[in-house]
Amino acid sequence: MNQGIRKLTHPHPFTTESGFTFPHLDIAYKTWGRPNAAGDNAVLICHALTGHAAADEWFPGLFGPDGILNPERQFIICSNVLGSCYGSTGPGSIDPRTGAPYGAAFPIVTIRDMVAVQRILLDALGVTGIELALGGSMGGMQVLEWAVMDTRVRAMYLMATTAAHSAWAIGINEAQRQAIYADPHWNGGDIRPGHPPRAGLSAARQMAMLTYRSAPAFERRFGRHMQGSATDWFQVQSYLNYQGHKLVDRMDALAYVRLTQAMDSHDLARGRGTLEQVLAAIRIPTLVLGIRSDLLYPTTEQIHLATHLGAATYAELDSDEGHDAFLIEFPKMAAAWRNFQH
Repeated sequence: MNQGIRKLTHPHPFTTESGFTFPHLDIAYKTWGRPNAAGDNAVLICHALTGHAAADEWFPGLFGPDGILNPERQFIICSNVLGSCYGSTGPGSIDPRTGAPYGAAFPIVTIRDMVAVQRILLDALGVTGIELALGGSMGGMQVLEWAVMDTRVRAMYLMATTAAHSAWAIGINEAQRQAIYADPHWNGGDIRPGHPPRAGLSAARQMAMLTYRSAPAFERRFGRHMQGSATDWFQVQSYLNYQGHKLVDRMDALAYVRLTQAMDSHDLARGRGTLEQVLAAIRIPTLVLGIRSDLLYPTTEQIHLATHLGAATYAELDSDEGHDAFLIEFPKMAAAWRNFQH
């Protein structure tokens, strides 16, 4: 994950929507290709909840000759969002005013805060134009905010995302947070060094995995098969526990809480008028991709986006992989974009 990651330190104060001021910001990012003389050949990738700046690791099939991202021609940029734990300023970062990690004092941030920080990075990189901004899930939320907050974006590819977090999605996030809060090491977010709430975060991830895939996918992959002959575990139990422990090894629990809260804050129309008015005012070419088996953000939400955006086309990905199909079905995703371009 650290290969090719760079860090920009923004030395000036940054104030969030909630009114919290950071004395300075660190922004971890990775780039591919080079900017052209005009600085207008940028492609912006926005990552999802547990993603990071190394987009070639989680979007590998979109890079190269069979994908849609071409470092030979494009200047491709992906940064770690504000509030995460992969190099950008987050709960584990040191507050220069105290000399200790922000911890529970780290504020609730919004998708708009994340985009405001990304704009600082792109300004520093000399980007004058973004020929394409793309992302799935929380990444798509950021892309939508870019289209409202900045005039540089010339096209969007929105995958498995929504214009506003629904009660269903907020409820799922809250159940995951309650699992973290119930961990005896949570302590209101003031986590003692060396004592992270591993069990709570693992349980939260296991809940999430059930919404990222689908019943047909689980049945096809696991059925009622047991994990070996010397255990009473079903394979699906082993899989969920593995995914929970795997996330605990790389994700900070407080960062997970803050990022899910940021997703819950997502409402493109907040303070801007009706949602239909806001969407209609976005008149850049946009492909909206829905996933037929997505339980977390059903296709009705992407159809609504495509119907009301000023210049959008809807495409549906036929996959039983559920919400996570946008991290799996790369040939189909690339084909959908190429069809949209033609």
